Amino acid sequence: MTFAGLKSASKSHTAALARLDERLARSPVREGWIERSHFHDATAALWIEGELVHIEDLVFHDAQMDQRSPTHELTRAHAVLRKRRRILSRPRDWVFGREGLRELTGQDGSGVDLSVDGQEGEGGVLTKAAPATAAEVPEDDALTRQFAEIDALLARSSKILSGAAVPLRRVPQDDNRLSVFFDEDWNEGGRLAEWRDALDRTRHLPVVLRAALLLDAWNDIEVLQRGDWIGPLLVAALMRQEGPAVHHLPCLHLGAQKIPRERRRARNRTDRLLACIDAIYEAASTGLKEHDRLLLAKEQMERVLRGRRATSKLPALLNLVLSRPLVSTSMIQEELKVSRQGALDLVGAFNLRELTGKGSFRAWGIV
Repeated sequence: MTFAGLKSASKSHTAALARLDERLARSPVREGWIERSHFHDATAALWIEGELVHIEDLVFHDAQMDQRSPTHELTRAHAVLRKRRRILSRPRDWVFGREGLRELTGQDGSGVDLSVDGQEGEGGVLTKAAPATAAEVPEDDALTRQFAEIDALLARSSKILSGAAVPLRRVPQDDNRLSVFFDEDWNEGGRLAEWRDALDRTRHLPVVLRAALLLDAWNDIEVLQRGDWIGPLLVAALMRQEGPAVHHLPCLHLGAQKIPRERRRARNRTDRLLACIDAIYEAASTGLKEHDRLLLAKEQMERVLRGRRATSKLPALLNLVLSRPLVSTSMIQEELKVSRQGALDLVGAFNLRELTGKGSFRAWGIV
């Protein structure tokens, strides 16, 4: 397919994305759809990397009601979830500003490394040890320092995963991060600058075609050692900033999940670009179907609300069910402040479908 053919395909697929955004702009289930999309896109992001994260585990982890110890893959999926929420909570032009890029990628694009490093002193005050060569530092002291840096990194990661506010760190370019976790020769700042150059060079192109080019460039440049899923989030933010996805954040991971890997990783660049364009269309098409399904479910459940008392908890349960792929008894108790039996009675009133098939730790949702 020629470049003109790619341009034509991107224009036809833009209509589906614009149609979804137009519906969401006036939809009574917009907030619920958006929350659900975060969960589905987060699990799809890990699926693309070859990791399986069950969506019910992610829902429970987000509600801090884990049924088992969280796995590394689950915490990464939750990081995707939190980044998506963060992007949508900020103005549309925030992502590609200095603060937005620094927060999402750990780089500011100017050759300054802003990733996690150094030590954290008492009270959260950042401290920086004086640089020293291996010859100047005794072996025991060097080992102690590395263990201290690992402990500081783990403590900081725990704070980030718990949702606590953690100040960003500025680290000089010539400072190396822990070689235990990072390749010292991997110049993330330079690679990000190269990707941003592609961002600038494609300004004249249609948004969907531009998004496909940037997705392919992100994978080709391999900007970040860890966090390949950040690229699709940046591209989705670009479509939100410039249209046609003004009122939502496209689920590009979910769309890519429906494209065979052979197409996504094809040797021919044109084939890869067409796969990216089709992934954007699949994301919009799946979103439209999910929106219509939620709207129909809302209309059906609202019939149950007719004639109910003004103090009924059912409207609150309706909003909770629409905003989560599934809900458990504990989640209903926590959110609606009711007893366990009260939660079960509310679930019975809506006749929700039990999704786990378990005798305990059951969960319900819209099917």
